[in-house]
Amino acid sequence: MAKHYDFLVIGGGSGGIAAAKRAASYGAHTVVIESGRIGGTCVNVGCVPKKVMWNTSTIAEALDDARDYGFDVTVQGFNWPTIKKARDAYVQRLNDIYHRGLDEATVDEITGVATFSDSHTVSVNGTELSASHILIATGSTPNVPNVPGAELGITSDGFFELEVQPRRVVIAGAGYIAVEFAGLLNALGSHVTMLLRKPTFLREFDTTLRETLMEQMIESGVNILTHVRLERLQKAADDSISVVMGNHASIDSVDSFIWAIGRSPNSAKLNLNRAGVSVKAGGDVIVDDCQNTNVEGIYALGDAAGKWMLTPVAIAAGRKLADRLFDNQADAKLYYENIPTVIFSHPPLGTIGMTEDEAYNEYGKDEVKIYQVRFTNMFHAVTKRKPTTVFKLVTVGKNEKVVGCHIIGAQADEMIQGVAIAIKMGATKSDFDRTVAIHPTSAEELVLMR
Repeated sequence: MAKHYDFLVIGGGSGGIAAAKRAASYGAHTVVIESGRIGGTCVNVGCVPKKVMWNTSTIAEALDDARDYGFDVTVQGFNWPTIKKARDAYVQRLNDIYHRGLDEATVDEITGVATFSDSHTVSVNGTELSASHILIATGSTPNVPNVPGAELGITSDGFFELEVQPRRVVIAGAGYIAVEFAGLLNALGSHVTMLLRKPTFLREFDTTLRETLMEQMIESGVNILTHVRLERLQKAADDSISVVMGNHASIDSVDSFIWAIGRSPNSAKLNLNRAGVSVKAGGDVIVDDCQNTNVEGIYALGDAAGKWMLTPVAIAAGRKLADRLFDNQADAKLYYENIPTVIFSHPPLGTIGMTEDEAYNEYGKDEVKIYQVRFTNMFHAVTKRKPTTVFKLVTVGKNEKVVGCHIIGAQADEMIQGVAIAIKMGATKSDFDRTVAIHPTSAEELVLMR
């Protein structure tokens, strides 16, 4: 007979662990099954190691700026293996913390690949486990296109395995991963080329943000090629990579080619058909607003469900699901509106709510008023480097309710969290105006725009 659990979680990433620990806190007999390293994408090959590398590249920029502040700085070079070793050790510490956390929460942990046997049973390592409630939280994996020589490139996972800094890099992609990798590698001294299929990147973000960022990245030295039709990758005699594009154009002597063209859910190997769970053509598990699939007792969240593929979203959704299932909070669910997000680009950007174009489409131009300011951060008043900072508020109606805020510039990643609270509470432009400014800061512009 299969061992029975109240709650069985497939996937030991951020969302799955959050749901499991919350469920166990309510007394549910819970198990987490993970086939790889505990912590999932975010901890191992995502947010955490990426932020370490972004911090590293930000220090490189600060070292350049230090000379303009009067410091006699001589940089003897940058040692990639040093930060990789420290970064990997930090990730390992987090893995250990996750293992201890599950143990302390009395959550069973199994390492292995789980597949459905039926709607209430999964098989792992040759053992059958049954559960009253099963959560699919298996995350996603980077996409690699079907083009000749694609295997010569690496994905974001492979980026974190690099033992030495690539000096000549080509990145294919127009999303946040491509932008972040391009920015940090460029700041660390690599020669970076981005390949975009269309005229711009970050197409789902506010126009002002993406246009400003593209200008800043080009000015900082990133080579951005648009309308590119990539034909193939091929290895040269010296083991470097040649990137062949349409119209017989090519980029030669490439050390590293990075695919950053999106991610797909890890659902194909779950045998979801045996459980009767419906998925979209791309593999996203179909769920409703409460994370329910079409099969009673089976749920999905995070990247596996393809809704707002962000770590804090998966964590929040997982906890809400556990609240509903095991603490009688019948209405508990995550509301997917006004979710703040940050891109750790150079410079960083933060955003929440509607873009300018979305507001116009939803409310009409007569109901929308935009407030925007563009300036140079005071930090750069004495530096040769002059990155642009932009703040934009999108308001609607006579009361000018703030429905969107978009920031690009230093500390945008920190500022947007506080703004998100205000917007979530329904703040109006007059609420911003009544707030006393903190001077001298960049953030004060949020309450000074006219």
